[in-house]
Amino acid sequence: MTGTGVRLAPVPADQWDEESRAMLRGHVRTAEKFLSGEPDAPRLPNVLGIFGHQLSLGSAWLHYNGVLLQDVSLEPRLRELLILRVAWLSRSRYEWVQHARLGQQAGLTYAQVEAVTRGADDAVWTPLERHLLAATDQLLDVQRVDDATWSALREELDSGQLLEVLFIVGSYLCLSLVFNSVGLELDADMDPSAAPDLPGTGG
Repeated sequence: MTGTGVRLAPVPADQWDEESRAMLRGHVRTAEKFLSGEPDAPRLPNVLGIFGHQLSLGSAWLHYNGVLLQDVSLEPRLRELLILRVAWLSRSRYEWVQHARLGQQAGLTYAQVEAVTRGADDAVWTPLERHLLAATDQLLDVQRVDDATWSALREELDSGQLLEVLFIVGSYLCLSLVFNSVGLELDADMDPSAAPDLPGTGG
């Protein structure tokens, strides 16, 4: 990621007021471990700490993002494939490292995660995966899936899943723009070596 470092620091858990804490508990199942105040409590993930600056926005986004992560019919590994391609193209180091881990938990292999950086033409992909990667590239390049790719996706996805693809790509592009612009740093438990040299970041 290019830039001059952190522009907007995440709000630490000990600075969240009760209203903010209640909001987080309402949307994040593991919130209490970050908010407990115990000496060994893990640090609040930076992505959540950013929402401490704008409670209403944070609440709405966490609810919406929960739908994308839990209430869509698209296979989780395909969702993570889309997110990783967005992270790569948008040069979002935080998003890439986070979803390289989540993608493998969802069923992507290490080789597939690595192949995301090479795009839709890599031999590792099934036809559906190839079309999903192509659609992601088109959405970020020209803000529209072309007719051939749309027709190919319609052969394997229903109308609801097609909308899910569009909203997942658009939503995680939004997050990438936020992460890159505020200078969001990796969490302490993230492995920096999991991030390849993202294009345009200088490594």
